[in-house]
Amino acid sequence: QVQLVESGGGLVQAGGSLRLSCAASGRTFSNYAMGWFRQAPGKEREFVATISRSGGNMRYADSVKGRFTLSRDNAENTVYLQMNSLKPEDTAVYYCAASLTANPLLVSSMENVYHYWGQGTQVTVSS
Repeated sequence: QVQLVESGGGLVQAGGSLRLSCAASGRTFSNYAMGWFRQAPGKEREFVATISRSGGNMRYADSVKGRFTLSRDNAENTVYLQMNSLKPEDTAVYYCAASLTANPLLVSSMENVYHYWGQGTQVTVSS
């Protein structure tokens, strides 16, 4: 079992930046590929970004590519999502997720790959 706690959300103007953090506890963090998803009001949850166990492999949704950067610190059991040039359409609840995997290069945009989820943090971008 691993527990995930997101932080760093808030209200920001369009063009601004936020950095989300996801702190993990309970198991060996480096055994998990990590992902970020988001859910806007009235919409289904969607993939944002994912990073492999070692941090050497990443994938981004087209809608955030070039604006968002994912990183992880396995010594601190934390994954970060740096969000720049934010747009109103980035407004959503952002969820961190963990996938226990033996594959050090695994990255996935599929929700059913992830075993554990955080409670989410709200990001609101005003125009």
